[in-house]
Amino acid sequence: MQFGRTYEEFEVGAVYKHWPGKTVTEYDDHLFCLLTMNHHPLHMDANYAENTTDFGKNVVVGNYIYSLLLGMSVPDVSGKAIANLEIESLRHVAPTFHGDTIYGETTVLDKTPSRSKNDRGIVHVETKGYKQDGTLVCVFRRKVMVPTETYIKERGGEQPGRPDLVEPVKKQEK
Repeated sequence: MQFGRTYEEFEVGAVYKHWPGKTVTEYDDHLFCLLTMNHHPLHMDANYAENTTDFGKNVVVGNYIYSLLLGMSVPDVSGKAIANLEIESLRHVAPTFHGDTIYGETTVLDKTPSRSKNDRGIVHVETKGYKQDGTLVCVFRRKVMVPTETYIKERGGEQPGRPDLVEPVKKQEK
């Protein structure tokens, strides 16, 4: 299984459809809110959401959806990244609710070689997230510093730091 790409493997205009999707549960939403100390009642209080909002139910916190999409894109985009350099824009286009399934896809917008080091480059991508019915819910653009094939070879190949399996020595019978 491929995990990320080198600079040479990115092509401007390529679209990576991330698989599988993720069905968002109430537990996912509440745990993310608790971990990030976002206690807004729109996300945490069903009574509040039902009786005082236009949605009539809890809305999944947008930064969870962004984080989910970013994570979904790692195997296709940034699995080999040296650094995420910039989140250029982030838009929450439509609400997500408990039980919705999120899918994502990323388009390569541009790529440029590094000006300071010839073993890496910058890839500019746009990721879109949408629900099971095709409704666009989130769009963000980012710039990622990725290694060249030379960088990968010089630092131990595709899985640097992975130890070799050592089989236990069997005792010989007497």
